[in-house]
Amino acid sequence: MCLSAPVSFAAAAILIPAGAGTVWTALRRDRRYAALAALPALFGLQQLMEGIVWITGAHGPPGASESFSLAYMFFAWIAWPVWVPVSVYFIEPYRRRSAYLVFAVVGGMLGSIQYLPYFAHEGWLSVTLLENAVVYRDEELLDAIIGRPQTYLLYVTVLIVPLVMSSDRDVRVFGGLVAAVLAVTVGFFQWAYISVFCFGGAVASLYLIWALRRKGPPRGQRVGAPA
Repeated sequence: MCLSAPVSFAAAAILIPAGAGTVWTALRRDRRYAALAALPALFGLQQLMEGIVWITGAHGPPGASESFSLAYMFFAWIAWPVWVPVSVYFIEPYRRRSAYLVFAVVGGMLGSIQYLPYFAHEGWLSVTLLENAVVYRDEELLDAIIGRPQTYLLYVTVLIVPLVMSSDRDVRVFGGLVAAVLAVTVGFFQWAYISVFCFGGAVASLYLIWALRRKGPPRGQRVGAPA
């Protein structure tokens, strides 16, 4: 995030074990929420990658941070637009699930188009360390086709709409928090929007940890019984 390596490592140290514990709780109480419960841990892994980007970018040889920045962007472009709709898919009634599959497929296609060219074109992803920021600059394949604003609008739609249209109130609240993070990022942090938005999502995922841990098993099911 746009602060320092210790901030990213601290976020990882909190989110990874807390998220893993939440997954375990979900598996015991209501397995439908297990994929959603993994989101905080995945956010923690992404913050761990950014912490290493800070360290290798500041103290390593030229290009040392490249693989870790690619790992960070994997979460941004591939994991989130696929994992988010899929994780909501499992908790929705069957009649609503087909829409979430569509979001996941679109998200996977969009993310792949944006992410995979980094490996084919040297210099399409670069990282600049400022005093209190990591700035990811990239070339995007869709820039020449639909333009970056339209690309990001599609990305945000795939990421946030599945959350806010969920039948589960806690998921909708989480979607609202992510949307608020997006609004703040667009309004104040355009210069480091990728880093700030992902860190904001990590912070918002603390709500998921709290919300999912207080959920009981489905009505009529004992704790620990098969879902």
